Order: sequence, then C-alpha cells, then structure tokens
Amino acid sequence: QVELVESGGGWVQAGGSLRLSCAASGRTGVQYVMAWFRQVPGKERAFVAATSWGGGNIYYADSVKGRFTISRDNAENTVYLQMNSLKPEDTAVYYCHVDTRWGYYWGQGTQVTVSS
Repeated sequence: QVELVESGGGWVQAGGSLRLSCAASGRTGVQYVMAWFRQVPGKERAFVAATSWGGGNIYYADSVKGRFTISRDNAENTVYLQMNSLKPEDTAVYYCHVDTRWGYYWGQGTQVTVSS
C-alpha cells in the first residue's frame, strides 16, 4: 500500500505561481513513475505532467508546457509541480499519481483556484 500526501494548493491571481508537493510513503519500491493530473467538475481527470525515476523522461500536457515544471526528490519520495503564469483555466483539483510495480495510487487531491 502507498499513501500520498499532497500540499501547496490554494488561491492565486492570474499570472501568479504555486508549488504543489506530494510525498509518498509505504511500499513504493524504486523505479516508479510520479505524475500530476487535474480534474474540474463534470470532466474527466486529465494528465498534467509525469516524470520517470531518474527524471530522464519528463512529459507535459500541451496546455501547461513552458509554464509548469515537474521534479522529484527520490531521497524524500516527493514529487513537485511548480506552476507559473497561472491562468483561470488552470483552476482544478490536482491529484498526485504514483505508478509502481505493484499498482498505481492516487492522492486525495488539492484545490488550485486561479482568479482573473
């Protein structure tokens, strides 16, 4: 079992920045992928960004490229999402996702609200 604890969400004006964190604990093993998704009411959860274990493979949704940066600290089992130049359309609940050899897990979600 893996537990994911997210933090860093909140309210910000358009153009501002937020940094999300997600700490994993439990049976993560090594070589696991960490990612962020987001969801707005009435829509499916959407991919935002993902990073491989060593950070050599990083992927972003087109909508966040150039504005968001995903990174991870394997010693702390933590993944970060630095979000800059935020737009109102970035408003969503952001979920941390971990994909291990034994299965995948989701965090509880953290609300990000961007006002215009």
